[in-house]
Amino acid sequence: MEPPPSQAEAGAGSTKVNYQEELQKLGLKIEQHVDHMRFLTTQENILKESILDIEGTIRKYHTLTKSVTDKVDIDKGTSKYLNQGKSSAGLICQLKAHPEIQVSDSPVLKDILGIVATLGKVDYGNLGRLLAEYLGKEAMMALVCKTFDGVKALESYDEEGIIDRNSGLHGIRASVGRSLEGRFRVICLNGLIPYVGEFVEDDPQRRLNLSNPKLPSGEIPHGFVGYAVNLVHIDNQYLFCVTSSGHGLRETLFYNLFSHLQVYRTEEDMQQALPCINNGAVSLDGGMMRSPGVFDFGTREEVQVKFPTISGKSSLPEHEFEIENVLKSKKWNRERLLDEMRVEQSLLDQAKFKLEIKKNEFVRFLAESSQNAPAQPSQQSSAGLERLSPR
Repeated sequence: MEPPPSQAEAGAGSTKVNYQEELQKLGLKIEQHVDHMRFLTTQENILKESILDIEGTIRKYHTLTKSVTDKVDIDKGTSKYLNQGKSSAGLICQLKAHPEIQVSDSPVLKDILGIVATLGKVDYGNLGRLLAEYLGKEAMMALVCKTFDGVKALESYDEEGIIDRNSGLHGIRASVGRSLEGRFRVICLNGLIPYVGEFVEDDPQRRLNLSNPKLPSGEIPHGFVGYAVNLVHIDNQYLFCVTSSGHGLRETLFYNLFSHLQVYRTEEDMQQALPCINNGAVSLDGGMMRSPGVFDFGTREEVQVKFPTISGKSSLPEHEFEIENVLKSKKWNRERLLDEMRVEQSLLDQAKFKLEIKKNEFVRFLAESSQNAPAQPSQQSSAGLERLSPR
């Protein structure tokens, strides 16, 4: 009958079991990461093939041309004002209007969508002037960037905190021979809190499904035209998947600029609707209430920067827009998949690294245990017999 294991042997056995359990857990974790990577790769391949098919369909119709996707529509008065000034907005509009300029491919410009005044249109000029007056010139001329990295690339400073005139937007200004003076506002889409509600069903413009204002009687106020955020027409390429989280300009930029600003036909209509105005209102005949109890009166000044008027319908067929939207959505989903795959690959590499470390520790443990283990009974008997044998 074999003697019971010593405490040292029992401890070594327990440690061995722990190592085996940890190795098994790491092995299972690696299998899970490998399976997930295989699934993500399959989904990414499906999306990639689908994107290629859609792009082939679009090429067949010959409608996705640079002149359509890169067109910048600017009000004539706005264009004249920007060309005369030395603003960042004027510089950006110049570069957007002339893509042949070499610096238009600069990384600094890749993140800039444009200025607020060029990213939306309205049905009639009076509304464009009215909304521009409500926002103010500084907001209308604000540069709109997609990411914080794009914002940081616009301007850099030396050790003394002085602007480096040879980098960022200032460096581009120098290369095209245009002056750039004064401060300028920049809006980062990824930094805005987007609208989180529903959208109007089957609306190609993806208008926000905002409840109509109601008087205490339950009726919609007379002369209510709509919410300003929904009265802005947005180019198809900016309707969604503009930000990294998949949002478009309406629910980010214009929702943050206008919120629930109401538009009425006349100032009299606006006055009668006061009980149901919570975030301000304007009227097409010039009335303006910035917030409950705060009104603007006096002679209206000529608006120098305003939203352009829709001059006509796009030449693209409606079904072509739908195809473009599907394409953009699939490309956005593929980018998200690729990001997830990069994270998953990193986790897989970490798990493999931990497994190798644990394997090496286990091998060292087995080697040390083998060296420190007492001789087996048969070996002890042989040694004893050898000592007792005559020399």
